Amino acid sequence: MANKFYSGFVSLIGRPNVGKSTLMNCLIGEKIAIMSPKPQTTRNKIQSILTKDDFQVVFIDTPGIHKPKHKLGNYMVKAAQTTFGEVDSILMLIEPAPKVLPADENIIEMLKGTKTPVILIINKVDTVGKDRILEVTDMYRKLYDFKEIVPVSALNGENTDRLLEVIKKYLPEGPQYFPEDMVTDQPERQIASEIIREKALRFLQDEIPHGIAVEIMGMKKRENRDLVDVEATIFCERDSHKGIIIGKQGAMLKKIGAAARSDIEALLGSPINLQLWVKVKKDWRDSDFLLKNFGYDIKKI
Repeated sequence: MANKFYSGFVSLIGRPNVGKSTLMNCLIGEKIAIMSPKPQTTRNKIQSILTKDDFQVVFIDTPGIHKPKHKLGNYMVKAAQTTFGEVDSILMLIEPAPKVLPADENIIEMLKGTKTPVILIINKVDTVGKDRILEVTDMYRKLYDFKEIVPVSALNGENTDRLLEVIKKYLPEGPQYFPEDMVTDQPERQIASEIIREKALRFLQDEIPHGIAVEIMGMKKRENRDLVDVEATIFCERDSHKGIIIGKQGAMLKKIGAAARSDIEALLGSPINLQLWVKVKKDWRDSDFLLKNFGYDIKKI
């Protein structure tokens, strides 16, 4: 008799900058989603795949749920909310703060209409003591009927083995949806553009990164040579931002490109020649046409 195999979809939700992408990358063992200390880094639902001997989990990393200020924000929140009824379980990430934050209360209110099992993940437990973790657990148990509460540190992997055991409990018996060596369904171009945006988030001033988008204009392997030419354009909303992104004598753009190059080379398994340009698209975050052009089509959610 063949051993049973379990498979399913798991959504990671939470307010911005709570560690969803870091946790997903930790569980997968590879960098799929971009990470940044700045909030609202993830804009699209990103699927990554973890395959073990007897189960396969498809993780959906969603944008941080926040109060939107433009059409891009509306897209991000809707992208997160639409996963509630489409998955086998939901991981809600929080930090071990001394009180329940309003943003977390808002997410719990959104969850009250769903029948999907919700597992509360207390992330960043490496930053506090055990007493705080117990206090946070007690606070949240009073707010919602979480199926499980699991403390972890996505940064150092603490207790993530236990988390995987809990996730497996809520997977139905089913097929292996993806090949065992496949870790994401995202096209290489999409991941490459996100890597470039991540480096921009790291180096640029706070007010600029949320107003940028990155589009890969070309990605082609050279004939008879182990080298891939990658051409990308960074779009921003203001002329003043363009100057900052380029920097004095192109220094900032070179810095972004140099940082992105090594990650993209690891992704493609080949040396790359990366060419970056910067263009202005005023108020693109409130343009339905440009949002769709950059891959944020709310009609496809």
